[in-house]
Amino acid sequence: MAQRKPSLPKTTERNPILVDRRNLKMACSAHRYVRGSTAKFYEWLSTTSGESLPSGPPVWICGDCHIGNIGPIANAKGHIEIEIRDLDQTVIGNPAHDLVRLGLSLASAARSSDLPGVMTAKIIEQMIDGYQTAFVDPQEAQTTERPEAVHRALKAAIGRKWKQLAEERIQDTSPSIPLGKRYWPITRDERSAIHELFASEKARRLVTALRQRPDDAAIEVLDAAYWVKGCSSLGVPRYAVLVGIDGPKGELCLVDIKGAVAALAPRAPDVKMPKDNAERVVEGAWRLSPALGDRMFATQLLGQSAFVRELLPQDLKLEIDHLPPDEATRVARFLANIVGRAHARQMDDKARKAWFNDLRRHRSKTLDAPSWLWNSVVELLTIHEGAYLEHCRRFANVAA
Repeated sequence: MAQRKPSLPKTTERNPILVDRRNLKMACSAHRYVRGSTAKFYEWLSTTSGESLPSGPPVWICGDCHIGNIGPIANAKGHIEIEIRDLDQTVIGNPAHDLVRLGLSLASAARSSDLPGVMTAKIIEQMIDGYQTAFVDPQEAQTTERPEAVHRALKAAIGRKWKQLAEERIQDTSPSIPLGKRYWPITRDERSAIHELFASEKARRLVTALRQRPDDAAIEVLDAAYWVKGCSSLGVPRYAVLVGIDGPKGELCLVDIKGAVAALAPRAPDVKMPKDNAERVVEGAWRLSPALGDRMFATQLLGQSAFVRELLPQDLKLEIDHLPPDEATRVARFLANIVGRAHARQMDDKARKAWFNDLRRHRSKTLDAPSWLWNSVVELLTIHEGAYLEHCRRFANVAA
């Protein structure tokens, strides 16, 4: 019997379906809820507790610094780095915000892994230690030991090819994008705007930037679809574009176009940032994750700000929903060091030393980490646990 083709939504039906999917994804676990509830974190920042955080030197911050937003990234020359990989919320802001957000993510993963509370305290201690190491000597910090989970991801990234990317992202290696649960049809206007975008010199330069591609190669849009991807960003316009280089029988590449929305993360006072949201994201990527920033550009698509990047086989998310007891502290130290290096290289020596010394203050006899960091993580974990249960009551129960 022939399989029944899935019903594909009309353009007007997209948003309600995407909102439902986002709510159900966030109901899967408390850790996923933390990842998807960026707004709740920034609501807390406006409270007395959030406003009492120390003010570090204004630098570009991730703005949504959780475990899943750090992972292997390949640059245009093919070299692979572990960097921050999602910059939708990036702003020039307080580096303490990234620290607290990462601490919350790690503590949530520890809770989901059923680790004892004392392990969470050790995770926070190692997290701040790994972060601080970057401020002693940003170059030396690159020798921080990789935990096994990160080593496995990096090893997998190094060996990946286009075929694996295609099978994973579009479940096919032919020059087309199969429509279904992950990819939806686009309108005539959307298709026309995408073709117009890839007729530009800026798009051609992006696609031909990789080391082995001729600078003068011709590119052609072979297929495009609306991409149902992410969690908190579900509902933001996103498109997958399959591009051929030097004709349909030449090399293929997959390009991601994502709408840029206003950042929830608060910006530091009296700083200059791009007013356009896509330009803000690209600028933040250059500052925090150069390997990623070199592969992006800002544009307008159907009157909306958007950013464009080619997806490479080596770009992977660190899947660490559960922390093994023997790995938890090493993972915390390593990831925080990545964030620390991204912050530290934006500061001069004076600012680095001042922020390092500030992080050494406010410590108790029983915890080798700033008391403001520990108290913030504990308070946020409590808030998110309660909010998660209420979220499940409202959405998961209805779906069931």
